[in-house]
Amino acid sequence: MNKKEVLEIRKQFTPENCAITRICGCYVDHEKEKKTELKKAFLSLPEEEAFKYFDIFKHTLSGTLGKNLINMDFPLEQEASGGTQEFLLKLRDSKLEDDLIIEEFYDRIIDNYVYAENYYIILIHAVYDVPGKSSDGMEMFDASDTVYEHILCSICPVNLTKAGLTYNAETNHIEDRIRDWIVEAPAKGFLFPTFQDRSSNIHSILYYTKKPEDIQPELIANVLGSTIPLTAGDQKTTFQTIISDTLGNECDYEVIRNIHDNLNEMLEETKEEPEPLKLCKPDVRRLLAKSGVPEERLESFDKEFEEAVGEKNTLLASNIASVKTFQIETPDVIVKVNPERSDLVETREIDGRRCLVIAIDDHLEVNGIEVHK
Repeated sequence: MNKKEVLEIRKQFTPENCAITRICGCYVDHEKEKKTELKKAFLSLPEEEAFKYFDIFKHTLSGTLGKNLINMDFPLEQEASGGTQEFLLKLRDSKLEDDLIIEEFYDRIIDNYVYAENYYIILIHAVYDVPGKSSDGMEMFDASDTVYEHILCSICPVNLTKAGLTYNAETNHIEDRIRDWIVEAPAKGFLFPTFQDRSSNIHSILYYTKKPEDIQPELIANVLGSTIPLTAGDQKTTFQTIISDTLGNECDYEVIRNIHDNLNEMLEETKEEPEPLKLCKPDVRRLLAKSGVPEERLESFDKEFEEAVGEKNTLLASNIASVKTFQIETPDVIVKVNPERSDLVETREIDGRRCLVIAIDDHLEVNGIEVHK
């Protein structure tokens, strides 16, 4: 799914557009015991309660694609009979009215979700009547093309509110506040099937993680059955390793700066695109060549990339680029540079020593004090 497609589904979580038919929930305590369950038609919920659920569902489809929202395809074996795709299709097609399959779904999450405290599993079924589009791209709400039937799961931590004092209007006194158990914003979740090209794609799933580096591999592998992706941090580390291994002893400052500048230029050129910029093996090879990596060093690149990433896998440019920082480190000095002005820094040999030279245009401060010489 791209940004526009995610946004289109997020827009359904309002009273005016609500396409949710049914909601189920299961509160799990820190001992992995089911304490209470919810099963009802979504439209039967009180208005204020429904608004709070809408907020949770919107959070489950929020964040950055490739970091918080990850598109994952099912491996072929999971699309065979008995695979996780078949189970999720049965769950969706049941419209959440089959108690046995819902309980099995809860059990699978409880067995594989690694969390030591209390949490609340929320599962909804929705049927979105996708509006048709005219030749000029305008939506025609009375000319639906397809129906997008889907399920959305949100896993929310449940924590005790902080101790404190409160004002009691009835007694007109400041008193000790009663501590409540609060359902917080989701930490994990998924949408199935994905919404792509304005229709259902049953071959993929959109996974949500609040913390990009905590993707819960057991949950992905055993509940969703998808291939565990590289996290945003892993992609950056992998890219750095590929560069270091490819260049070896010829890894110099100018090449690394060129890679930084060229990556950020690519991101700037594609920032309005709905799809995040993906770099396959040939794309990264061209990036390195453009940045000044010698052809003889590129001979080992293909092997390095395939071993670290996979021949057909890709890296997201936003995950491997340093858009906000350009940092240079020695054992004793750290220099942070505006990433758009990396040209101000260069390396030179002065009196037989390799030095870092920083151009000063018109202003220099040391510990907040302006220096003139």
